[in-house]
Amino acid sequence: MQPVNKFLSLCALPRQFYARDTITVAKALLGKYLVHVVDGQARIGRIVENEAYLGPLDLAAHASKGLTKRTRAMFGPPGHAYIYLIYGMHHCMNVVTEPEGSGTGVLLRAVEPIANLSDNTRGPGRLCKALGIDLTLYGHDFCSDTLYIANAPDEQPAFTIIERPRIGVDYAGEWAAKPLRFYIEGNPYVSRR
Repeated sequence: MQPVNKFLSLCALPRQFYARDTITVAKALLGKYLVHVVDGQARIGRIVENEAYLGPLDLAAHASKGLTKRTRAMFGPPGHAYIYLIYGMHHCMNVVTEPEGSGTGVLLRAVEPIANLSDNTRGPGRLCKALGIDLTLYGHDFCSDTLYIANAPDEQPAFTIIERPRIGVDYAGEWAAKPLRFYIEGNPYVSRR
């Protein structure tokens, strides 16, 4: 882990970063820093794995069920958090993308610990647990100063993006095989190889 004072100048990405094509945003999120300030302490992880969900036509996306109380944030403006509970106990977080009403987003699957993270961060449920993310942050604006995504404070080494099918969406027919999972090649914090 790196010294925390190095990260004092981190700033949230602008809304227009998220208001683009979901696959473009998913790839661009790799290497960015996910920051959650809890009790005055910044928990920081480098995003190393995610999955794109392409809206109502994507049978693996929650948006395929339409606009509901649960999916309301997913259909909202870009740059907000869509958080939900799976198996009644694990929180997962998507970053909403594209114009309002699209129902698109990027599920954050894994981060590499950078500062103040000691728990396992491999997998979307573990990522949320380690960063202290739960349903109280549903609809949260990533353009804030408490939960946000930022550029790394210094130049990052170049990396190769691997594209694979998403995990756990076998029920989605042809959508299950689409290469919409993205991760940094060789990173030891990716949830599954």
